[in-house]
Amino acid sequence: MRKLKNSELDRLSIHAFKDAQKTPLIIILDNIRSLNNIGSVFRTSDAFLIEKIYLCGITATPPHKDIHKTALGSTETVDWEYAENTLDVVEKLKAENVKICAIEQAENATMLNDFTVLPNTKYALVFGNEVKGVAQNVVNISDVVIEIPQFGTKHSLNISVSCGVVVWDLFSKLNCSD
Repeated sequence: MRKLKNSELDRLSIHAFKDAQKTPLIIILDNIRSLNNIGSVFRTSDAFLIEKIYLCGITATPPHKDIHKTALGSTETVDWEYAENTLDVVEKLKAENVKICAIEQAENATMLNDFTVLPNTKYALVFGNEVKGVAQNVVNISDVVIEIPQFGTKHSLNISVSCGVVVWDLFSKLNCSD
């Protein structure tokens, strides 16, 4: 088996990406501290044709060399917007009938493997601060809290890893339900 060269991967151009039909997923970053995590979320979002990223609170915005280091140019493809207040973004999206999913460990959370996507539904995934998680006021108004099942000794996954796991799972479920 031969590894493929980048030139053989048949990836979209920036223009083609902008014109492509997007996955009905929006990502909301709630006060993310790490610039590398932000860049990684952009790269994951590019890989799965995510509609938009909201960068909220203390979450840094492009252009920044440390975001660019992990984003590898995906800040130029994925639509993004800065908002000072995460709750305002969530309320705006809820008013547009977007289903809000806080990715968090909480009472009565739905395990990711048990979460079922609905047809013709757009979802916003809220990922929280590396230490404090998703703000409680955002959890309170979310339509669902989704938890990633974990079986080891640690209490959480890195936010960029969590994003990759959840986006892949929902992307797969959305594409199977078509």
